Amino acid sequence: MKEVILLLAEVVNLFHEVIWKISNELGLNLSDKELHFWVIGILGVVGLIFVDLLFHSLSKWSITAISFLFTFAMVLVFVFAVEIQQRITGAGNMEFADAAYSVLGFFAFCIIYLIIKGFYKWIR
Repeated sequence: MKEVILLLAEVVNLFHEVIWKISNELGLNLSDKELHFWVIGILGVVGLIFVDLLFHSLSKWSITAISFLFTFAMVLVFVFAVEIQQRITGAGNMEFADAAYSVLGFFAFCIIYLIIKGFYKWIR
């Protein structure tokens, strides 16, 4: 788990350093807050474009697929938050296996839900 968080932090740091370097070369001398504005803004809009294209294509196929992806993203955020909280409070071990089992639980219960939903549609 620690390795995943460090990898994500490294990716964000890479964008941070590239934009910092570009801003300094352009003589902008951005403050750290302004730099965060640009880094998160750019990463966010790239993510929005990707998600918008994905969701528009999925909407033609299934709203449930969109619901699944949105919920999966929320589950990932929650799982990371729980693991970080365990690390901070010492209430447990911050392990990637814990996060993986959490996500597997989500998948298992989604499969059960989709089977019940499919069976219900088949009966009607």
